[in-house]
Amino acid sequence: MNKSIKNRYLLMISIIILTTTMFSSGCRNLKDTSKETSEEPLVKTLTINVKPAGETHAYSGDVRGRYENQMAFQVEGKIIRRNVELGTSVKEGDVLMQIDPLDIQQGIDARNAQVSGAESQYAIAKDNLERFRQLLKKDLISRVEFDKYQTSYDSADAMLRQARAQYALARNQFDYSKLKADRSGVVSAVNAEAGQVVAAGQPVLSLVKGSEREIEINVPENRIGDLNKDQTFWVTLWALPGISLEGRLREISPVADAATRTYKARISLVNPPSDLKLGMTATVTVTGRDEPDSVYIPISAIYQTGEKPMVWVADKGIVTLRFIKTGAFAGSDQVRVMEGLRDGDIIVTAGVHKLKEGERVRMQGVDK
Repeated sequence: MNKSIKNRYLLMISIIILTTTMFSSGCRNLKDTSKETSEEPLVKTLTINVKPAGETHAYSGDVRGRYENQMAFQVEGKIIRRNVELGTSVKEGDVLMQIDPLDIQQGIDARNAQVSGAESQYAIAKDNLERFRQLLKKDLISRVEFDKYQTSYDSADAMLRQARAQYALARNQFDYSKLKADRSGVVSAVNAEAGQVVAAGQPVLSLVKGSEREIEINVPENRIGDLNKDQTFWVTLWALPGISLEGRLREISPVADAATRTYKARISLVNPPSDLKLGMTATVTVTGRDEPDSVYIPISAIYQTGEKPMVWVADKGIVTLRFIKTGAFAGSDQVRVMEGLRDGDIIVTAGVHKLKEGERVRMQGVDK
């Protein structure tokens, strides 16, 4: 009996020791796992979304004239007459606006008086020169004294030519007080009114010449590469529903607008309708160039220690480096990736210089 009790006692002691050992081992493993998890770096990621090639974009614009000039006076002054309205058809030589010519006329009178005085001085100098030339031939005066009268004549001649040139300039300014159409066209904008004082060269109206029409659009800098003169553009007009016009790129500005940071582009129309009016609202649709699929990633995702850029690609929580080929920048914080990434790849976008090859990471979340 005592032996049976002793055996049960030993068995209980063994069970207690085994249980204690397993519990201690489990706690130690749990502690180690928790420690390992807490040491895994937390990273921000981005899921690559490949945009298909040939993406279509639409731009709003308006109908403009192919030949559109900003008209301005060549002299400053106060506008006393405006003879045209917005949309007025004019012919070559028509007076569009007029500046008060009173001050200009007074300038003409002053220049005319200067011409008269210069002509009198010239006549006197000429007579003196001729008289003293005869005296020089008879050796009645010295050559030095004759040269003095020759110099007076040359000076009077120069003053007369200067006075006449200034008078001609004043006459031209009088003609410039009338703003005339240099050819037939339609007034597309009026920027000044009667009674307004304008400076020389300040645009006061716009004149569209000829009947050719085109569409002006504004293109953002990251879409400039989508436009080329071999493409076909399709134009629709809000005022003419159901009509789709074919267009071609005629020109694109080489300089971005200082305010909008966009580039102006002109789309010429093929066979435009007769009821197309200046200023109509238009929508221009263009398909991007046929090139590799577009992938744009943040610049902060680039990891580069040599000549070739790389990115960290996360697969099942483990990061590995992958070489990529970059293209043009888009904006201030995006770069285009030409090769190296596929649709659905997950890349690290922050803290890329703190990671190691094959390291396990915790992903904060996947941005799409």
